[in-house]
Amino acid sequence: MAKRRKKKSLWAKWLKPFFSVKKNASIREWAWFLFSRVGFAIANFYLCLTLIFSAVPVPFSAYMLQKKAENLLQSDYRIHYDWVSIDDIAWQMQMAVIAGEDQRFDNHFGIDLDAILLALKRNNQTHKKPIGASTISQQTVKNLYLWHGTSWIRKGIEIPLTLLVETLWSKKRVLEVYLNIAEFGKGIFGVEAAAKYYFNKSAKQLTMQESALLAASLPNPFIYRVKSPTQTMRKRQQWIIQQIHNLGGRAYLTNL
Repeated sequence: MAKRRKKKSLWAKWLKPFFSVKKNASIREWAWFLFSRVGFAIANFYLCLTLIFSAVPVPFSAYMLQKKAENLLQSDYRIHYDWVSIDDIAWQMQMAVIAGEDQRFDNHFGIDLDAILLALKRNNQTHKKPIGASTISQQTVKNLYLWHGTSWIRKGIEIPLTLLVETLWSKKRVLEVYLNIAEFGKGIFGVEAAAKYYFNKSAKQLTMQESALLAASLPNPFIYRVKSPTQTMRKRQQWIIQQIHNLGGRAYLTNL
């Protein structure tokens, strides 16, 4: 009997207030009750989804849906997307995106504070186009769960989701998902679709030059086009190849 009374006391003290609200509650209390419960539901949704995607191939991303919605009136728009395991992606391609997008990928916890401080300092000192400091982990979260565009609201949601992904996934898994959902051109998502479209081969067969060229397009594949690379893009391609060697090449991946 004593044990039952203890359980009832626990329910009354901690659980019941979470699932119910006082009959004479104020508007402020009702607003907080609804806001906190909706927040709790959303947090659990992302938690469950992140746990599932830690092992299951991602069927589509939020960014794919966004692009599809934007191009509903274009009958020729079609999404090309083929999920492949990280083992079926050439190591050169894996290293190319790390060298080009996030060289501290193996050291940070999803947010590169040093890169953020450096970007803020540079952006304050110049009137040129601001540079970003998003890690591969942040870009993965943005593509998978959120929307593109400059928004402090999105950034505010992106940071805790990035920390969640970094906690539940290995670095190898983050890289795998990123390579599979990154956009490489009009309707082209993931390295497998990109390799087939641009080079008529699988992602596993990509060479160093091809991998670096694909990685060089990632800042904006509609400006930096793989099929017609500019001199600037060629310079970036060669810079990426040099950075791959500086990082230790394939050996870098053994630390992930």
